[in-house]
Amino acid sequence: MKTFLFPGQGSQSKGMGGALFDEFKELTRCADKILGYSIKKLCLDDPKKELNQTQFTQPALYVVNALTYFKNVEESGKNPDFVAGHSLGEFNALLAAECFGFEAGLKLVKKRGELMSKAAGGGMAAILNATKEEIQAILDKNGLTNIDLANYNTPSQIVISGLKEEIGKAQSFFQKGNMLYYPLNTSGAFHSRYMQESREKFERYLQRFKLSDLQIPVISNISAKPYKDSDVVANLSNQITHSVKWSESIQYLLGLGDMEFEEIGHGDVLTKLVQKIQAETPKSPVELADDSQSKKVKKEAIIADEESDQDQQGSIDANKSEEVNEEVQEEVCEEESIPEEVIETDQQDASEEQDASEEEDASEVDASKGTELTAEEKVNAWNKKHPIGTKVKSTFVDYDNLETKSEAVVLFGHRAAVYMNGYNGYFDLDELIVL
Repeated sequence: MKTFLFPGQGSQSKGMGGALFDEFKELTRCADKILGYSIKKLCLDDPKKELNQTQFTQPALYVVNALTYFKNVEESGKNPDFVAGHSLGEFNALLAAECFGFEAGLKLVKKRGELMSKAAGGGMAAILNATKEEIQAILDKNGLTNIDLANYNTPSQIVISGLKEEIGKAQSFFQKGNMLYYPLNTSGAFHSRYMQESREKFERYLQRFKLSDLQIPVISNISAKPYKDSDVVANLSNQITHSVKWSESIQYLLGLGDMEFEEIGHGDVLTKLVQKIQAETPKSPVELADDSQSKKVKKEAIIADEESDQDQQGSIDANKSEEVNEEVQEEVCEEESIPEEVIETDQQDASEEQDASEEEDASEVDASKGTELTAEEKVNAWNKKHPIGTKVKSTFVDYDNLETKSEAVVLFGHRAAVYMNGYNGYFDLDELIVL
């Protein structure tokens, strides 16, 4: 079985979409007409630095996701067995399931982006290396009642959302032990109770559209289960105020059996999340037994092959046979002793990635490879050139007296960012100019 995954906000970057706009000229012209600007120019050049603004980000990702999907199906001639999308990406999942057409979907996403961009007074932060139960207990214990759990990205990566003042107060409580706290550069408390006005307006707008029965099962963000045809309006409007249960959605799909995941759109954010979810999801006794049996069969097959070779050749190197058997036995023992939870901290991941990065300027392109630098390379280059306390200017938002408060880090496996004094949040390295 195969599931197509469609990314949401956070996966965008200049250059996304590439040649797709020229390959799908009619759909690109249609998008331009609906949006009132060139989607190709926004995605490839971003001349006005608008791509990271919610009202532009959401339509841009929807279009790139959609064109990528159309090209994939056109070339393969095959549809997936299931589809799922992270937040905004759920609209692309519904498009793939033929709930609505390209134009209707883009109109919905445009309206959603506009409503969400008007939200103010809220904030969001990612908490790493803590379970939802641990996070909720800390919030309750410290009287932080105006914060909701917004995104369950993996079992150990959860985003909180709420009033900006309380999100700031929460920081000290989530910087103890192995826990990490990363403020996110958002204007609103997305996926929380504070988006209720946007939810109500979007629901009224949704009711204008004629929606069709789903042709492919779509996994819902708010329930982590397949949609019912009658749930589309309620699910898409409630999604604005409810948690994105991404981790549970992937776990549901994994529980269906042998499942292959393919990310459709720009980047590999969801691919990395799936890998982390798989690593952090405890295996059941049945799965452990199946794995052990598989290892046992593999061992017996190797021994049988060796014996067959011995019969044909008349002899075999005894030492070599012993080494093969010991090697397989080690694999069996390792598999049988798998702990109930496999947890690799993001702090360790980031350290390993930074150690492997090359020493190049974060604002340049690697001429030898002809490609843009990776997030790890940008972070490595920034930290070598710019100490904590460097004064900078953002090309995205107009803030005075910005000064770095930390070294640059890789957030969520793909975002090169640095924490900023004077704003108390992370800024992408690509949007900064050193003064």
